[in-house]
Amino acid sequence: FQVTSPYGNSLYDNQNATQGQFAFTTEESGNYVACFWMDGKHEQEGTLSLEWKTGIAAKDWESVAKKEKIEGVELELRKLEGAVEAIHGYLIYMKDKEARMREVSEKTNSRVAWYSVMSLGICVLVSLLQVWHLKRFFLKKKLI
Repeated sequence: FQVTSPYGNSLYDNQNATQGQFAFTTEESGNYVACFWMDGKHEQEGTLSLEWKTGIAAKDWESVAKKEKIEGVELELRKLEGAVEAIHGYLIYMKDKEARMREVSEKTNSRVAWYSVMSLGICVLVSLLQVWHLKRFFLKKKLI
């Protein structure tokens, strides 16, 4: 079993494991790759059960309860407090992301507006040059 981070770093590597639970904690965001394999030496079937938890769901609440000697309602309140903090952090992240996207959108909008004005100016200039050239051409040919 091997887990690789989005940047190619090996976070967890456990070879020759036949059973067990494996956990890792990281601060990097992105797509993680988990590889499971069986070597060809053993010609038997295997069963794999995978539960991938992230964020507040990955916290081990049993160890928190034992460490702080809390139980029941207080433990549930701690879980809810953790969930609220996670939601608050996600909302702040989304607000920052929306601000960046709005900034990009406004820059793109102003660039498109300037491009439109420049295109219109070039079209007017080319049409004036065409009229000037045609007028000169017809005057040379003495058609006007």
